[in-house]
Amino acid sequence: MTPTAANSQSDKPSRPTGMTTGPTPPFTEELEEFRGVVRRWVLDNLTPHADEWEASKHFPDEVFKLVASQGYLGLKFDEEYGGSGDGYLADAVLLEELPACESGGVAAGLWAHAGIALTPIWKFGTHEQKLKYLAPGITGDKIAALAITEPGAGSDVAGIQTRAEKVDGGWVLNGSKVFITNGVRAHTIVTAAKTKPEGGHHGMSFFIVERGEGITSTPLEKLGWHASDTAEIAYEDVFVPEENLLGEENHGFYMIMANFQWERLMMALGAVGAMKNAFAATLDYAHERQAFGRPISNFQVIRHKFAEMATRIEAARTLTYNSLRLFIEGKDPLSEVTMAKLFTQRLLCDVLDECLQIHGGWGYMKEYKIERAVRDARLGPIGGGTDEIMKEILGKTLGI
Repeated sequence: MTPTAANSQSDKPSRPTGMTTGPTPPFTEELEEFRGVVRRWVLDNLTPHADEWEASKHFPDEVFKLVASQGYLGLKFDEEYGGSGDGYLADAVLLEELPACESGGVAAGLWAHAGIALTPIWKFGTHEQKLKYLAPGITGDKIAALAITEPGAGSDVAGIQTRAEKVDGGWVLNGSKVFITNGVRAHTIVTAAKTKPEGGHHGMSFFIVERGEGITSTPLEKLGWHASDTAEIAYEDVFVPEENLLGEENHGFYMIMANFQWERLMMALGAVGAMKNAFAATLDYAHERQAFGRPISNFQVIRHKFAEMATRIEAARTLTYNSLRLFIEGKDPLSEVTMAKLFTQRLLCDVLDECLQIHGGWGYMKEYKIERAVRDARLGPIGGGTDEIMKEILGKTLGI
């Protein structure tokens, strides 16, 4: 396990006071020790810059290298390509603790790079592709983005219109993508395109596209995640050499579906981390805030709010950890992962709204960061598969 940043002085708890502590399956004592290291490093090195990066609506590319210097971008990847080979569980620890940086945009940019864009290269790429694109991604020298969603095709992945026409030596891509995290800064864009126009689910492929001639990125303004860049990307006669086909031709849909399991687990883990952080901060506030001559935490109505939140957060954590356990064991936990994604994203919005309410008027102000957390959370029920799609998937697994 990567034992970096051990000299950090931060003593913030890894979980809200009064909630379960110690190793919980599938995590071990070693991984819980690693959790403390990661959390301290995030609090010491990322959190102090969150306000600045949020205000500028950008965090520097050097942050990827800073995180990589701790080995955190390559936790689950093979040592052969510069990773640490610690697997998905070490990565899960990082994902749960990243929200402590207090910027959803920073967390999103980092996990979109290492978790969403590099993962398909790792899982489906050739040795040569991994050396060329995964290895520099692990070091933070090349930033990656995953480009699937289009202006006219979100949940309906089979409806993408970006086309890849076969030519001598490779393909030519034309089309557009939207809502792409890291889409402005990315050097490497893993792109889904139709290679068999009438093939539906069986007619799309993945390509590793290097930024260059014919690619235009336009930044998008959004409700939350201000520090991350989110872009619309246009491809105009972009040549992609044949060696940059990722996986088998016309098998892109299967790779997208395979990637969704981990992406949705990442979102669930991040939501659990964000909830525990908001809970702890709000509990501190309630102990300090005086009303009618006593801390507001002494009022029954406030105590009951915390009791309800703690119970629901623990339920979300248990559901997420169980889904993660099944995933690590090599099962196909479609139902469990879908439930975890559905439950945690909506619950995060509810918990943060309650935390803001406890803060009263100050919760609406930027000073206490709760307003930022509320804005950042709202993407959860949309990204990575909407609530409605999650319920459709669950309905099918129930035979309905």
